[in-house]
Amino acid sequence: MLPAHKASARAEIGDYLSSRDVTGNKLIIVRVNALTSEYFRDDVAMLAGAAVDVINLPKVESADDIQRAVEAIERADAEAGCTAVKGILANIETPKGLRLAYEIAAASPRIIGLQVGFTDFSVGCGISNQNKAALNAVRLGIRFAAAEAGIPSYDGAFVDVKSLDAFRADAQDARDLGFAGKSCIHPSQIAVANEVFGPTAEEIQGASAMITASEAANQSGKGAFLFEGKMVDLPILRRAEAIVALAAELGLLNPSQGD
Repeated sequence: MLPAHKASARAEIGDYLSSRDVTGNKLIIVRVNALTSEYFRDDVAMLAGAAVDVINLPKVESADDIQRAVEAIERADAEAGCTAVKGILANIETPKGLRLAYEIAAASPRIIGLQVGFTDFSVGCGISNQNKAALNAVRLGIRFAAAEAGIPSYDGAFVDVKSLDAFRADAQDARDLGFAGKSCIHPSQIAVANEVFGPTAEEIQGASAMITASEAANQSGKGAFLFEGKMVDLPILRRAEAIVALAAELGLLNPSQGD
């Protein structure tokens, strides 16, 4: 966005946030300008007291960046008399940010996830943004850091908005690497992203059956148990429980699967 339009865009977002219905179950995330930019302070001031759940912070490179952002957010909220705690979705977009991704992820309880920003990353490194090997290397680094910190990771935007098949393939690659979701930069991408990252009927059925089998195993005093010929221990069971929980949140569970 051109610098001359920053103020008007900020005002429009503020008007929307002040008028939206806060009784729904939608998580509201607002991307601000980078911490080092001249616009960050005004962005945070506008969001103070607004109906915002998460601030998307671009170009994070260190735990210190997170601490400075948290201090700015808390200061603006205090001045506005706001007591709500906003989460931070930290974008990893540089080699330094990737190298320090775990420190960033663990820098504050406000961090709700790490997100890939591959366009800036690839330009800064001279890597083609069509190079899947490079993209997946960055993804894995961020995924491992987020997993170590116990938070989700989210894939970045796909700029070719006219190719939904390519978007789907890109999203599926990210899901296969353990990512929980993906940015959309066009409304046409939303349904595809929801489909790719949402649990399938087969996954829900299998996870529900595994949980039922675990209950029977617990009653017989077994920690690990066999399910469909494969050993199941606690980490695998926790994954099944997470699938069922997400399905419940999305309204995808049959009544019998929720028992």
